[in-house]
Amino acid sequence: MLEPANKLALRVRRVRPEYRYRADPAPAESGSGETLMDGFTPLGAILGGVMIGASAALLLVLNGRIAGISGILGGLLAAPTRETGWRVAFLSGLILAPLVYAGFGGAWPQAPVGTSFPLLILAGLLVGFGARLGAGCTSGHGVCGIGRGSPRSLVATGTFMAVAVLTVFVTRHLTGA
Repeated sequence: MLEPANKLALRVRRVRPEYRYRADPAPAESGSGETLMDGFTPLGAILGGVMIGASAALLLVLNGRIAGISGILGGLLAAPTRETGWRVAFLSGLILAPLVYAGFGGAWPQAPVGTSFPLLILAGLLVGFGARLGAGCTSGHGVCGIGRGSPRSLVATGTFMAVAVLTVFVTRHLTGA
């Protein structure tokens, strides 16, 4: 029997040759390269979603602006305007919030990255190119656009999800990564 959700640690591992995934109760400390899901709580996920939705709604209602991170950052890269202040404040909040959380005793999340730095740079550039090509990023389309019922955002988010599923399938099942 699994422990309560707030103490749940799952180890997800590939079972060869069928390439199926299986979740087993496991300790959080696994040095074997397996993907760990530690400390998931539905309450935390719901609270986080409500906070993201509330901040996006407040920015739209109070400023008339959409909380798409690529658009907010892109606006800062242009010549300074009267919109520079709220853009700096918004992005500063994204950077400072985890630091404040850690300052109050919160633990840094463990996010090991198993790839090279040049590949991360290339991935970031491709994401940036995709955000420009799609006229917005996942936060702008997925959180704000869908909430507003934008058909373009529904198509964009569906495309993001389909490409993500395809990428995972290719990297996990066809290349053996």
